[in-house]
Formats: sequence, structure tokens, C-alpha cells
Amino acid sequence: MEMKIEPLALPGVDTQRPIVIAGPCSAETEEQVLETAQGLASRGVKIFRAGIWKPRTKPGGFEGIGAEGLAWLKNVKKETGMLVATEVATKDHVFEALKAGIDILWIGARTTVNPFAVQEIADALKGVDVPVLIKNPVNPDLELWIGAFERLYGAGIHRLGAIHRGFSSYDKKIYRNLPLWHIPIELRRRMPDLPIFCDPSHIGGKRELVAPLCQQAMDLSFDGLIIESHCNPDCAWSDASQQITPDVLDYVLNLLVIRDVNQTTENLTALRRQIDGIDEQLLELLAKRMRISKEIGVYKKEHNMPILQSPRYSEILEKRSSMGEQMDLSPDFVKEILKEIHEESVRQQMIIMNEK
Repeated sequence: MEMKIEPLALPGVDTQRPIVIAGPCSAETEEQVLETAQGLASRGVKIFRAGIWKPRTKPGGFEGIGAEGLAWLKNVKKETGMLVATEVATKDHVFEALKAGIDILWIGARTTVNPFAVQEIADALKGVDVPVLIKNPVNPDLELWIGAFERLYGAGIHRLGAIHRGFSSYDKKIYRNLPLWHIPIELRRRMPDLPIFCDPSHIGGKRELVAPLCQQAMDLSFDGLIIESHCNPDCAWSDASQQITPDVLDYVLNLLVIRDVNQTTENLTALRRQIDGIDEQLLELLAKRMRISKEIGVYKKEHNMPILQSPRYSEILEKRSSMGEQMDLSPDFVKEILKEIHEESVRQQMIIMNEK
């Protein structure tokens, strides 16, 4: 589907990077919501976020205050002039949020992964002009993420944005959710007009990781940040370890280095031309290698030999990885490239083997 994404056009919000959306993981009490919002507004934040309905991994945890909290968000608008945003996961959430005058909606990762749920939300939004941000699905599936945008766009929602919140993994290391930056980078390539926000709170899972993740997002030309901020994070009813105070948020934002994405120099242009030339040479060499692989395939077919020669493959991996290391290349990087080349060689030889 060809999509013409429209600007978010958020009243009173500067379009310069980063557009900042901040507020608690969950709206807990009216006092907590207003105190946090006032702290953020006084530091220049224009968009307040708070979860009203909280889909939890397991039952028994705090699952949100419910529709009652929407009145608190209305009060935030009245008292601070901020725009307000919340997550919706069902058509009923959509109706309640729109009735309460919520300015921005977002779809969470657990909802994005379910096309039925996304379509239900899209159907509920037909005829409505409201910005909708879509978080990446919990699993690293770019097509599923793009499919969610297509469903919303098909319902007439053209003010869309993405939220990169990382991807769930059983093998967790530093991060709560793995960033896998190449996926939002590919999303930007496929949908260049789509604003992309980074959610460092959910990627990091720890408040000390928020600042470095914000800087990484800016270095990758993300358009905005959506950060969990709470007036008393240690006492938060959900995700306490990843929330920061409005004071700390202000400090983090003031430290950010925002690089000029439009700046170009003659030196950079010349270096890029060199890269282009080398890429062309790489492709020519790969094509030459595949031609030789095909000749090997013909030889194997004529001599009734199997395609896969495991000792030879192991020898290539070992020798080339060692050579790459001597050339200042990561052994893992070299192995990954060789693995892809080997798989393509096998595919080419299988075609020859199966020819009659």
C-alpha cells in the first residue's frame, strides 16, 4: 500500500528534534498525575503521557485505573495547557479516549502484534482525525509493524508516527528489550515521511540507561522521545525502575547533542562517493564468486557429489575469520557475511542440481 503520511501537526509543539512526550507509566492517583504534569510543564515539556489501561504480561499486577483516569488527563490539559496522550488496545478504549478529548493515541507493542486488535482500533477510528503512534510489535517483525500502519491508514488516519520500544528476548543482557536499531532504520528507509519516536524507558528498563539511549536515538535522527517520568519513581505502581523525575528528565534533555541532519560538506560527499565505488566493486566480486559457485555446482552434479561439503565450509570460516581479524574486522561480522554468501552459493547449486 502506498501511504502519504501527513505531519503530526501538534498545536503548540515545536517540530524541531526532539519532540518530547513524557509522563508516568500509569496514571495512579489524580494528585500523582497533576504533580508530575506540572513538574514537566514547568520544564518545557508540551505533551503529557499516562497509561490508563495497562495490559500486563501476567494477571495480578496493576492493570490501570481505567476510564476514571481520563478525567485526570482532562484536568492536566486545563491546568497546564499540555497535550495529553494515552494507550488504547480495544475499540472501547478508543471511544472513551475520544470522548475525553485525548489529543494523541498510541497502540502498544502487545496490541501491534495482533492484526485483529489493530483492525478493531482502525475501524473504531474511521472518520476521526487524531494522531496515532504505533509501537513496534514485541517480536522483531517489520512487516507486522508496517501492516499496523497500513490498517490505520486504510481507516483514514494519516497522521501517524512510530514508537521504537525495543524487542522482547528470552536471552536478556543489558537491555529490558533489545534495541535492534537496524529495524527502525529499515522502517525509516521504507517510510521516509513517518516520524519515529524512541522509547528509552522500555528499551533500557533501568533509569540509568535512559540518557545514553536518548543520545543514540538522536544520533540516528529519530524525531522524538517518549519517556516515562514520575514525581516519585521509586513508589510507582508499575515499571518503577525505568521512570525518572521531571528534574532528571530536564537534565537528560539538556545534555543531548542534536546533530544537524541537513548539514553536508564536500569532504563527506567525497567519502560517500568512495563508499559507492567500493560497494559496486563488492557486488561485482560477489557476482563473480557466484558464477564460480555455479561452475562448482555443475562439477558436483556431473560427478554425483553432494552440495554441502562441511569440512570445506568449516575451513573457509576459520581461515577467513582469522584473516578478517588481522584486517581489524570483527570475527563475528566476517562469519555472518560468509554465512550469507555460503547460503546463496548452496541455493545457486541446488538450482543446478535440480535442473533436468
